[in-house]
Amino acid sequence: MNESSVVLLLGSNQGNAMEFLFEAARRIGQSIGNITAESATYQTAPWGKTDQPDFLNRLVVVETDKKPTEIMQSILQIEADMGRTRAERWGPRIIDIDLLYAGSQVIDNPGLRVPHPEISKRRFALVPLSELIPDFIHPELGLSQRELLERCNDSGLVEMAHYHNPTE
Repeated sequence: MNESSVVLLLGSNQGNAMEFLFEAARRIGQSIGNITAESATYQTAPWGKTDQPDFLNRLVVVETDKKPTEIMQSILQIEADMGRTRAERWGPRIIDIDLLYAGSQVIDNPGLRVPHPEISKRRFALVPLSELIPDFIHPELGLSQRELLERCNDSGLVEMAHYHNPTE
């Protein structure tokens, strides 16, 4: 991962969640940049609001020349185009795309915080981060993704999902 790379976490727990993840990745490749790495897909317990179906999550690393604010605009557009509505915080969703890292930038603006402020608390993000970029150092916490995972108190289910890629 380099300074022009961003890390996005994709999640879905509605309808054909696997298909939604691959469709979101396709759209990311079209509007944000070239996907250079993808994690496995993980079945994960819901976080924050637990009375809903499990999620499927997948991490992508994207090489881009866009600024983080432009990336967020593209993310919000992809989510809206795919039918996401924001009715309930941490509620069920067709697609959720989180900007976790933008190289080693630290951004703290209304509506945009990078690195994502909840990374160290969320096992469902840290497992795929440890798979793809285990030695990448969190620019604020000074710990690698592997170290963050080892220290994470979240005990929610995160296991590799078995699936067939709908694009194959």
